[in-house]
Amino acid sequence: MVVEPEHALVDGLKRPQRPQRTHREVADELRARIRSGRLRPGQRMPTQAQLADEFGVERGTVRQALRILQSERLLTNVSKGSPATVAPDPGAALTGPAALPAPTTVALAPRIAEAFASPHVEIDALCLTSVSLTLALGEPLRQIHAGRRKPAKIDVRVLLPGRNIDLAFPVAVAGRGDGDPVHERWLAMRNAQGQVLRHNLLGLRATHGIDVSVSFRALPFTPPVKLYLLNGTEALFAYYTLSRREHEIEHEPVEMYDVEGIRSTLFAFGQAGGVRDGVFAKQSRLWFDALWETISSELLLTT
Repeated sequence: MVVEPEHALVDGLKRPQRPQRTHREVADELRARIRSGRLRPGQRMPTQAQLADEFGVERGTVRQALRILQSERLLTNVSKGSPATVAPDPGAALTGPAALPAPTTVALAPRIAEAFASPHVEIDALCLTSVSLTLALGEPLRQIHAGRRKPAKIDVRVLLPGRNIDLAFPVAVAGRGDGDPVHERWLAMRNAQGQVLRHNLLGLRATHGIDVSVSFRALPFTPPVKLYLLNGTEALFAYYTLSRREHEIEHEPVEMYDVEGIRSTLFAFGQAGGVRDGVFAKQSRLWFDALWETISSELLLTT
């Protein structure tokens, strides 16, 4: 009997089959290599056959991943015949005024990283949870720890839904019941992400002597959009789009109406985009300030 390689015995035990990566996972890994500089501007990529062998996927999966990065203008010359090429200026592809809208996971991180080039970093966020912001702060924090960035002051304000409101979403399709496990799941995520964000930023005081302020306030409603304001000059805006999906909560499947905020398409408006974009950014800041100073209330990141 011939044993397939992925099921070969190791020390008498069957080796588990490695789950095959999706085209999005391959795109995420290659995008990270471009952002980190491991793949340099103008550099030719490995061939599709080499990438397929490295990631353990079919060539079609690799082609789908490369097309995603081409649509984000991180790659050029994507075709079946020859290796793709890293764009001459992949940073500008995601940050310039002509940049196309992209998912939050793609668009937010480079904009946050660019904001940290300022001596005084100001970030305001209105969202359902702070997971996207927490993820996006990873790169500028790495740059600070590596000595490539050192702002003198960082001010972060975050508006999140209050713990006791009846959220419009996420919500169980069957309605709210005793204990409302869907609400408790969201609340735990809101608190955990907020605590991580605050801990990571406040840690810069001790490690780098940076003046850091992180504040949270609670909204009395469910935000239908997410908004990020950077250094008073740029607004990034995305809609929360609802879908019906199933999640497992306490080992039980629950049908709910929910959103996937990290993949929401993010639109950027700023002074570099012209007068109209600049006015939008200014009005977004006024709107955020009004919510912060009027109907929001103290928010405690506790259960």
